[in-house]
Amino acid sequence: MKVAKFGGTSVASAEQIKKVAAIVADDSERKVIVVSAPGKRYSDDTKVTDLLIALGEACLEKGEVEAELQAVVSRYEDIADGLDLGKEIVATIEADLRDRLTFDRNRPESLMDLIKASGEDNNAKLIANYFQRIGLNATYLNPQDAGLLVSDEPGNAQVLPETFEHLGKLRDSDEIIVFPGFFGYSKEGTLVTFPRGGSDITGSIVAAGTKADLYENFTDVDSVFAANPNVVDNPVKIKKMTYREMRELSYAGFSVFHDEALIPAFRNRIPVCVKNTNNPASTGTMIMSEREYFLSPVIGIAADEGFATIYVRKYLMNREIGFGRKLLQILEDEGLSYEHMPSGIDDTSVIVRQHQLTTEIEERIIDRIQKELCVDDVYFEHDFSMVMIVGEGMHNTVGVSARATAALARASVNIEMINQGSSEVSLVLGVHAEDTDRAVRELYQEFFGGADESIE
Repeated sequence: MKVAKFGGTSVASAEQIKKVAAIVADDSERKVIVVSAPGKRYSDDTKVTDLLIALGEACLEKGEVEAELQAVVSRYEDIADGLDLGKEIVATIEADLRDRLTFDRNRPESLMDLIKASGEDNNAKLIANYFQRIGLNATYLNPQDAGLLVSDEPGNAQVLPETFEHLGKLRDSDEIIVFPGFFGYSKEGTLVTFPRGGSDITGSIVAAGTKADLYENFTDVDSVFAANPNVVDNPVKIKKMTYREMRELSYAGFSVFHDEALIPAFRNRIPVCVKNTNNPASTGTMIMSEREYFLSPVIGIAADEGFATIYVRKYLMNREIGFGRKLLQILEDEGLSYEHMPSGIDDTSVIVRQHQLTTEIEERIIDRIQKELCVDDVYFEHDFSMVMIVGEGMHNTVGVSARATAALARASVNIEMINQGSSEVSLVLGVHAEDTDRAVRELYQEFFGGADESIE
């Protein structure tokens, strides 16, 4: 039994949905189909989710929403016309949207969740309707009816443990189940969304709950690549990789998966295959618990921008009990999470996501660190990138760090920070943002320059 998730580009138009139907009809093992909201049809297009955000904001700000509402409805109407579905399904979708807009505006976060989630929900209804019209034994299933329970955190839902037992019943269904991604329900019955990109999370949860033999994630690329194709020309394809490798690469900017998406599959040891809706015959990339890594100790190079560093220096810092705890408490008090914390004897740096900061927050942090920790120096630096070298085999391979630093030296890229976790699955190099692409290209050349079209 397989769970197949189709991303936004895979369900963006009538033509794409016909491809999805052919893929589902081609394999009777594909029993649960998780779908996203319609994505972009072309590069300058607007995703339905973005149209829905505009609709929700208009509802909250001015109450007059007709133009924004019709922009959403027209996208579904265009898809329905291309699938010869008639007007009834479009009328159902419009009525659903109008009903959602009557929700209590004094609960803005929940209202936005309700409106955003309609993208996936109504697309699932439309796709199930099309499947039925072409003769597939299919049905739409709402996550609430399936028992997908989540925490009541608007925009940041976390799945509750009992969900997996509830979803196990889907395995016995004789029908093809079309299941909307991106949201679940609290125990009180409130719709709550996962973080954006959360349809991947839904797919992973459903695969884990049904104990699927395989979770297929269909997107618009043949496989996961060893580097960003927008930065490196024709990067090699990855045939096999581990969950941990994919998690690290997702964190560092790979767009194939939301970086939390694989956790349910990982915990339940469900293999995952990334495939291309436009080329389903391609074998794709298989993600599993373990792989043979002796031929490819490094599996990928990734980079993510938008980091800032808090640099702190104090003589004999290493002898001061509780210094790190006090420092991190100051960040916690400001509601900040941190990404890395490389340290020396008398100094430490805390790497944070820059979007969390404001001038006021930075001033308060510096003031508190100076007064409460009595440091010799403290300041912020901005606009860093974290370049990550990822591979399970690095911990058994001598010289990876030396090769990486030599490569960046050749590219005249200054390394501001080096951090390697105890698992040694990744090596993180902090560089200035303007050096990011040059660093990625040089590192790719160092580790994959002589590789064939694919690696495993």
